[in-house]
Amino acid sequence: MEFLQPENWVKPKGYANGVAAQGRMVFTGGLIGWDENETFPSGDFAEQVHQTFKNIVAVLAEAGAKPSDITRLTWYITDKKAYLSSLKEIGAAYRDCFGRHFPAMAVVQVSALMEDEAKVEIEATAVIEE
Repeated sequence: MEFLQPENWVKPKGYANGVAAQGRMVFTGGLIGWDENETFPSGDFAEQVHQTFKNIVAVLAEAGAKPSDITRLTWYITDKKAYLSSLKEIGAAYRDCFGRHFPAMAVVQVSALMEDEAKVEIEATAVIEE
């Protein structure tokens, strides 16, 4: 895996501008902060993010992928203010599930998600290097 950073650009914090990788590609659907029984353990934004991260790790593991194989995360959030006010908790949850591996990321605010209780939905792409 190669992280792509133009020489004269400011280094990003918590994400990469680009990633190049070769190998078996693994894609998740949009995963949300519910548990294996499709029950939301919490309505708290940061706690839903943490559960979503755990769900990503579980789905990737089915393909033999690890968090360090993630090349891209695309987040869909319903509340930018809740996201920004939870950055410390989100950072701790991120490190708990993914360590200090920072792939390419995008965060997009949307008006709603398909599950009414969901506050975040994240798609992950991973590449298991050959």
